[in-house]
Amino acid sequence: MTTLFKIIGWGLRGIVVLWVLASLGAEFVAPYKPNDIVGQMWNGAFWQDTSETARQVLGTDQLGRDLLSRLLYGTRNTLTVALGATFAAFAVGIGFGFWAAIARGRIDMACSRVADLIIAVPTLIVTLLVIAAVGPSVGVLVAIIAVVDGARVFRLARLVAMNICAMEYFESARLRGENLRWLMLHEILPNVRMPLITEFGLRFCFIFLFIAALSFLGLGLQPPEADLGSMVRENASAISFGVLAPFFPAAVIAMLAIAVNLSSEALVRAKRRA
Repeated sequence: MTTLFKIIGWGLRGIVVLWVLASLGAEFVAPYKPNDIVGQMWNGAFWQDTSETARQVLGTDQLGRDLLSRLLYGTRNTLTVALGATFAAFAVGIGFGFWAAIARGRIDMACSRVADLIIAVPTLIVTLLVIAAVGPSVGVLVAIIAVVDGARVFRLARLVAMNICAMEYFESARLRGENLRWLMLHEILPNVRMPLITEFGLRFCFIFLFIAALSFLGLGLQPPEADLGSMVRENASAISFGVLAPFFPAAVIAMLAIAVNLSSEALVRAKRRA
C-alpha cells in the first residue's frame, strides 16, 4: 500500500510539473489567446463526437472561449500571485521573527502581541474589509496576505530562531560584534531551513486556495484576466447541463495544492535521510 501511494504521489507530481511548465509557456502551448471567442457557449470536450468541438480539446466556457487556453493562462496567473504573496509573507514573518528572537525584551513582546492580534481576526473578514475599502487588485491582495500570513510565519520563525539564539556559536558571533543582518542570514537561517521549507509548502497551499476562493467570490484577479477560481464561478451553472467546464479548473486547483504539499514533505524527508 505504501508503494502504491508513492507511485501515485510521484505520478501526480510529474503531471503537475508538466502542467506548470506548460502554463509558464502558455503563449507557445495554448492553441488560442485567453480571451478569443472560438466557438459556442459550453461546447463539449474532445471526447464528445461533434465537429464543432474537435478544435477545442476541453471545450469552451460560458462565452465560447477555449477552456484549455484559459486554464493555462489562469494557472500561470494564480500561481504567480500565490507565489508572490507567499514570498512576501515569508519575508515579513522571517524578518520580524528573527529580529524578535535576537532582540528579545520589549521588541519581542511588541512583535508577538501584534502577531497575536492579527491571527485572532479571521483572515477572510480582514480581507473583505480591506478590499471593500480600497477595491480589489493584485497589489492589495498580496499586501493583505503578506501581513496576515506573515504573522503566522512569524510565530514559527521566532520559535526556531530562539533555539538557535541559545547556542554557543550564536553567542560567539554576537560577541564578535556581528550585525543583525549577519546574525539572521549566516547564523540562524542556514540552521532552520527545513522547518521553514515545510511551512513554505503548507503556507503556499493555503494561500493558493485562499486566492482561488477570493476569485470565486469575484474579489481576486478581475476580468478579463484568466484565473482558476473565477473560471469555476463563471462556469458553475454548466453542471446543470451536464457540461464539465467548471470541473477542469477545480481539478487543477486540487492537483496543484496536493502536489506542492507532497513535494515539500518529500524534500524534507530526503534531507533527513541525507
